[in-house]
Amino acid sequence: MASHRPANHYCVSRPVYSKRAFDEDNDRQIPESRSFREKLSASSKCSSSRAKQVLKGLFPILDWLLQYPTKQWLPSDVISGVSTGLVCCLQGLAYALLVSVGPVYGLYAAFFPILTYFFLGTSRHLSVGPFPVTCLMVGSVVLTLAPDEDFMRPGNETCFLYIHITTTFTPHISLVYFLILQLGMGVFHVGFLVRYLSDPLVGGFTTAAAVHVLISQLKMVLSVPTHSHNGFFSLAYVLSDVFRNIKQTNVADLVAGLLTIVTVMAVKEINAKFQHKIPVPIPIEVIVTVVATGISYAVDLNSRYGASIVHSIPRGFVPAQFPNIELFGEILGSSFSTAVVGYAVSVSVAKVYAAKHDYKIDGNQELIAFGISNIFCGCFSGFVATTALSRTAIQESTGGKTQVAGLISALMVLIVIVAVGPLLQPLQKSVLAGIVIANLKGMFMQICDVPILWRQNRTDCFIWVFTCISCIVLGLDVGLLTGVVFELGTVVVRSQSTLYVINNTLCFWLNIQISSHGFPGEISCIRV
Repeated sequence: MASHRPANHYCVSRPVYSKRAFDEDNDRQIPESRSFREKLSASSKCSSSRAKQVLKGLFPILDWLLQYPTKQWLPSDVISGVSTGLVCCLQGLAYALLVSVGPVYGLYAAFFPILTYFFLGTSRHLSVGPFPVTCLMVGSVVLTLAPDEDFMRPGNETCFLYIHITTTFTPHISLVYFLILQLGMGVFHVGFLVRYLSDPLVGGFTTAAAVHVLISQLKMVLSVPTHSHNGFFSLAYVLSDVFRNIKQTNVADLVAGLLTIVTVMAVKEINAKFQHKIPVPIPIEVIVTVVATGISYAVDLNSRYGASIVHSIPRGFVPAQFPNIELFGEILGSSFSTAVVGYAVSVSVAKVYAAKHDYKIDGNQELIAFGISNIFCGCFSGFVATTALSRTAIQESTGGKTQVAGLISALMVLIVIVAVGPLLQPLQKSVLAGIVIANLKGMFMQICDVPILWRQNRTDCFIWVFTCISCIVLGLDVGLLTGVVFELGTVVVRSQSTLYVINNTLCFWLNIQISSHGFPGEISCIRV
């Protein structure tokens, strides 16, 4: 009676190879080796075609502007630019609260970077401007150099002068230095560093950042006094201050903030649900701001009920000036982490829309584009600008085809800076805080990724959870570093045992490099 081999056993019949025998039978392809001098000579050659290629690489606008179909694309870009510009104005005002500076600096951050990114950027759909995570990271630098409570010390003119200087210049000091780092990273082609920020790590980091943003805006909604806290367990200290002073809550600010949060979130759900039926999303942030400003002015909420309002939004621009280099040492560490985070966020969003519309982006050119854009912005007292998924989604969904839409949105911000700004002075800060909180929904929804990661890859799930908890407990900069170290540790542990690849044509236990023998690629997602 014939014996049956168990179903989970396989019979492998093949020649027994040594490394030399395998190379002889399969024509190993040895790559051409060139000396350093030959490589340097090849890279230094200059011709008209090479010069044109380099120029187009530095200024991607030259590659598409001459071929821009005005009749087909310009109307869509104008509509998209107007819609996105209105949102940029309000988010710029709101995100300035995260940096602990005046709202007008948020308008600068929503205007200047767009002008240079228009010429230097490779993404056609990114909406360049403030992003809550990077704003909060710069805000921690501002609060470190100029704590909130120092404003309450009477009779100290030296302290007042220092606070005035730091709150005026710290945003663009930190911005310029971290973007000098970012520009240097682009020039030396080190954009590959973002590969070490995996999707689970970025997801955990941004979710933790959303928690930081929420708690930082809680004091604005309640209008209660708190001390500034940074570093380890800072969120616990802020919450302690909030609950200690909860009886001082301003009811007018609380009601305005809650109504703003509920209204903005509800209308955004309507926009998302009926996006195929609504040609242009309802600009709810603009509507809420106009209504809230009108009510505050008519009722005089500041004088009658003590509501905290924006007060001064000056017209025009401040003179350009380069930052003081004396503070470089104090902000170097935070600058590097902010540069990496800003780049990771912008490139991640850019890749999504590049894949959707079938074009490519250049990671190193994006580093250069954001570096120069933010250095330019910083010299005019703006703060960090990268991109935000919500604004970019609006720019793309309303028909934006190129960065011409971004230029139109910058024009809308310019109108607010030179003309409309002072009309927003009665606006309550709790309304701006409510707009910030309402826009955090997307980042909080990333928590839903945790059970999915648990089923797909538990190591990635641990990275997500560990990074999130580290950033909440230790602060964003230290938490991010801790998360990266933990992620690299998991890579080391997983790579200790030898990996073998199942190839499309051969299965063997020789540890060889398949690409060097001209074989087809490995089977996706299969490792032994």
